[in-house]
Amino acid sequence: MPLSEHEQRLLDALEQQLHAEDPKFANTLGADPARSFSTRHIVVGALVSIAGILLLLFGVMTQIIALGVAGFLIMGAGVYFATLRRRFGTAGTGTAPKKSKSSFMSNLEERWEERRKEN
Repeated sequence: MPLSEHEQRLLDALEQQLHAEDPKFANTLGADPARSFSTRHIVVGALVSIAGILLLLFGVMTQIIALGVAGFLIMGAGVYFATLRRRFGTAGTGTAPKKSKSSFMSNLEERWEERRKEN
């Protein structure tokens, strides 16, 4: 269900205010999860996982349990490395004045009251 024009304006205003008050948190929330995966991590993790699978299979074929377990652990580490997400580090300059949290909450409360009165 799409938002009404009024709701969209309120949402845009809240987003702008969040970016003004805490840009690092806003960037973290606004980051597209699909973009946060590193291609390098995926490729390296997939290669390590394949090597782990091969080592696991070789350990099963030769009936060396320790080799199979090591292959399984390497495979798991490869999958973990492939699914690591990039960190979105934004260095704050600290030059912008910070608004107080109370003004943010009071604005939210005012907008909520306006919305309740309209309905």
